[in-house]
Amino acid sequence: MKRIFSTTIGLLLAGSALAAPQLSPQGIIVNPVPTDLQVRVWVNKDPGKTGNPVYQIGERIQVSVQVNQDAYVYIFSVKSTGEIGLILPNAFDQNNLLRSGETRTYPPAVGARYNLEVAGPEGQDRVLAIASRQPLSLAQIADIQTGRVNVQGADNLARALSIVVTPLPQQDWVSNVAFFIVGRAAVTPVQPVQPVQPGTGTLSVNSSPSGAQVLVEGRLVGSTPLSLVLRPGRVDVELRLGGYQSFRTTAQIRPGETTVINATLIPVVQNGLLQISSSPQGAQVLVNGRVVGNTPLNLTVQPGRYEVELRLSGYQNFRATVNVGSGQTVPLNATLQALRGALEVFTNVEARIFLDGREVGQTRSGFLRLDELEVGSVQVVALAPGYRVVFQDIRIEAGRTQQVRLDLMRAR
Repeated sequence: MKRIFSTTIGLLLAGSALAAPQLSPQGIIVNPVPTDLQVRVWVNKDPGKTGNPVYQIGERIQVSVQVNQDAYVYIFSVKSTGEIGLILPNAFDQNNLLRSGETRTYPPAVGARYNLEVAGPEGQDRVLAIASRQPLSLAQIADIQTGRVNVQGADNLARALSIVVTPLPQQDWVSNVAFFIVGRAAVTPVQPVQPVQPGTGTLSVNSSPSGAQVLVEGRLVGSTPLSLVLRPGRVDVELRLGGYQSFRTTAQIRPGETTVINATLIPVVQNGLLQISSSPQGAQVLVNGRVVGNTPLNLTVQPGRYEVELRLSGYQNFRATVNVGSGQTVPLNATLQALRGALEVFTNVEARIFLDGREVGQTRSGFLRLDELEVGSVQVVALAPGYRVVFQDIRIEAGRTQQVRLDLMRAR
């Protein structure tokens, strides 16, 4: 049994900051939310999606799709006339659940019970694929058994699909599109790229990096690299890619010629956030030698390399070098090390020495050195059998050695 599908589609690309589904200038549903779910759709004459391949009316076509995660896939054709067709699921291929990394082709190369044939009129047609982590309810849009779609026109299809995907979590669906030209029978197909038709010219758009949205006269027509057959004349071209500045130019399309645009996109520089904290808190913060506040501190900075220093009385200075990227949040957590001092104790007899009530050693030949003492005031006590207790308050200072002499007198 054969089934004939008219194959065309509306383009679906994400690029807005809004959360709700949107319609592109061509009337195609757009998911504006970035998602790690990806779907890729292509036709058999252009597996690399480098341009607009040409199919003749009545020629058979195959549509392939691939997902990077388990997803339910729905494929529509949208003709240049606005006529909509359902390619997947259909009466012969109702299993539209693809596994991660799986590629399927419709109709399959082996065992197919139907064919897809390109129908007129001439024009640019598209194939639209939507992938969803959850099954979509298409009951109000299409009849799977007959392939009949209840809505016609790209705008109406986009609005209907927007209603279907709205209940889903924002990152649970994504879409992709493939373009092709429906033309007259060619005498000699030269290459699998679009031929220049009489009275038209070719616009070739490339960008570094690739994958930028291409808008011609304000209409979204594909992603770079892209080749388009256009009527002669002057056209406005815009390229958009997340994280990069928009690129705008004009191009003159001439009959029988190819006009090439090679755009080097400029990254958008976004400030980063430097989050500085310390234990204990309250340390003075210096960035590149300039005092900017005390911990904890959130500091907005331009992308770059920074020398950070923390200072707190009684603690060693802390230094670190951090690199902050565009739009990046970089935490810096410092555990400050307390400064230490030393104490030398001299006695006239061998005695046990206590600091704030804690025994720390015994003088030998009337001498005891104590290192790595915390900074602050302490009471030094000397005890010896048959002698009176002697004590003295002293302050330990960072990086210094203090000396104290305790002369013990015999008890009567």
